[in-house]
Amino acid sequence: MFELTTFSPAFRLGIFAVCGTCFGVWTSFDNSLLPAPKPAVSSSPGVLEFVRSRLCFQPDLRQIAILESTAKQGILNCSRQWGKSTVSVAKALHRACTVPGCLVLVASPGERQSAEWMRKAQSMAAPLHPRLRGDGDNKISLLLPNRSRIVGLPGMEGTVRGFSSVSMLLIDEASRVEDSMYKALRPMLAVSDGDLWLMSTPLGRQGFFYEAWEHGGDEWFRVHGPATECPRIKKEFLEKERGTMGALSFRQEYLGEFVDCGSGIFERGLVEAALEDNISPLVFD
Repeated sequence: MFELTTFSPAFRLGIFAVCGTCFGVWTSFDNSLLPAPKPAVSSSPGVLEFVRSRLCFQPDLRQIAILESTAKQGILNCSRQWGKSTVSVAKALHRACTVPGCLVLVASPGERQSAEWMRKAQSMAAPLHPRLRGDGDNKISLLLPNRSRIVGLPGMEGTVRGFSSVSMLLIDEASRVEDSMYKALRPMLAVSDGDLWLMSTPLGRQGFFYEAWEHGGDEWFRVHGPATECPRIKKEFLEKERGTMGALSFRQEYLGEFVDCGSGIFERGLVEAALEDNISPLVFD
């Protein structure tokens, strides 16, 4: 027997001659001599590359943090005209385009708001798919070539049930959505373990949007976006609005503050500050 090493430095081949016939068998294999494997490269672009190059959307720094977040639950408490609907459209399109066959739902206080959100989605997706159509089943919807769907829901709890395996649920103008609607939507994420994002300006210290922001705990990714920190809103405009709207409305609409609506005898903040969880209940014999 003799060895040949001309085939590859990683192989050593023993050749035997029996009755005039040659047989070859592997006698050793050296992994260290093989080229290092190339790292796997995802075929899907990163979210920033996707929205910039494919959707032609240039987010600001705060919007970048939202787009790059991998949180399962996010809440955007942002000023009017801050761009919360726009950034949610970009996030939804990235999910729908990069996860074939997925379902993205958009809920709003009413059908008109859902339809307006969907128009933004169709317009932003035009560089990718200029002729998107509906899914054939839902009035407010988009069907992508990869079978992913984006469906806009009306603001009525009784007509939104029936969806399942939702990859992403977005609730626009969430402070104006009824609690019963919110409770009907959440179970749609149960099996798919989908993402939930709430976007709104405040509407008093009430409802699920306020509760999630104030008492939701660390499971929520929170973004506070007052108009004073938005590069697209001019200071001169805000000064005019402050004088026209009054202090309370301005704080709510442009500063993202949860102000009392004035319907109670005591402010809710005072009541919550007076509560104490560690006091034992009184027991009378």
